[in-house]
Amino acid sequence: MSQLLIAWCLLAFSVVFHAWGVTSALRWLRRQRMGNRLASWAWLFVRLAAWIVLLHITEIAAWAYAYVLMGALPAFASALYFSAVTYTTTGYGDVVLPERSRLVGAIEALTGILMCGWSTAFFFAVVSRMSLEDRSRRLVGEDDGLGEPRS
Repeated sequence: MSQLLIAWCLLAFSVVFHAWGVTSALRWLRRQRMGNRLASWAWLFVRLAAWIVLLHITEIAAWAYAYVLMGALPAFASALYFSAVTYTTTGYGDVVLPERSRLVGAIEALTGILMCGWSTAFFFAVVSRMSLEDRSRRLVGEDDGLGEPRS
């Protein structure tokens, strides 16, 4: 029962932290003034991807810290490694949890699937929205899609 409680708390942290991070990214995106240059879009996506990865790394670190606090793994470095391969569902199997903590690891993998899926959906929504806005601008004659006004 304590494994489920620990895992639920970590899952709740991951969801709340991810929601905060995605909401922050949305607010940031709304303030961006994008031209139609490929370089400006690419730079925006690089920054957005870095932010999303930072969210995941923070969540992975929280799970790792819990493994150390639970005594499931001896050092933060190995816990961080285990957490990263579990959260991403890579699952090398070279570092394993003791039997008493394995349910927490399994729930981390489920949480990682959900958080990575959420991030993918968010990134796709941003790309789709920007593409629609660009197409809309071109349809009303604001520019030719290359950053040049239509003649």
